[in-house]
Amino acid sequence: MSDKIYMTPNPATPNKGQRFDAILCNGCNACVEVCPTDVMMPHPEKEKPPIVLYPEECWFCGACIEECGTGALSMAHPLSQNISVNWQRKETGAYYRLGMKNPPPPNRRPPSGGKR
Repeated sequence: MSDKIYMTPNPATPNKGQRFDAILCNGCNACVEVCPTDVMMPHPEKEKPPIVLYPEECWFCGACIEECGTGALSMAHPLSQNISVNWQRKETGAYYRLGMKNPPPPNRRPPSGGKR
């Protein structure tokens, strides 16, 4: 007898793996070339920081920071970011978010319908 296995994708979080200092960045794109996951692309304008296209695919390996010769790049780990999780209660239509003051009481009613 085999158990069913379900795979679900990780939801994209509002993170950015890299922070660029636009004053220090000279647009050399060394960080773009060394990134193993290709999350960045060169900026179309010269001497501008790269564009981060796929922040959710960053491995936080730090290769881009080690390659940056100007010190314009720093890492923004997901745990240090302010991630906002929002939801809406169906019955009332009210919106809530994680970390709000005076949150509503939890919904303790069992789900309706469906079999267990």
